[in-house]
Amino acid sequence: MKSVKFLSLAAAAALMATAAFAAPPVKEIETAKGKVLAGENDMTLYTFKKDTKGVSNCYDDCAKNWPPLMAASDAKADGAYSIIERKDGTKQWAKDGMPLYYWVKDKKAGDITGDGVGGNWDLVKP
Repeated sequence: MKSVKFLSLAAAAALMATAAFAAPPVKEIETAKGKVLAGENDMTLYTFKKDTKGVSNCYDDCAKNWPPLMAASDAKADGAYSIIERKDGTKQWAKDGMPLYYWVKDKKAGDITGDGVGGNWDLVKP
């Protein structure tokens, strides 16, 4: 009987670890414009107005300045968060279907210098 309980606990722990690993790597942070989403590195996330739901249109120089929030090949979508495939086959996180990006000119947690750049970039609100 004890071994059955141990196996059940071990199985539950493994499932919990898997679920935590698969969660989107985002969190809420406080900025001068209120709460926004940030990546695990605490850097602000943005959306691009020229994207469409499920499709990134930010490549080449755009992606150098606005690095995508990449998803691991084994990442799993959860709730409002989905994973899109970029044209090179890599995976990128999206919220409500809109791909997520960082801005290279944000230097520290809470920076929001990318908001409104070129009239095309928006902060991602929780």
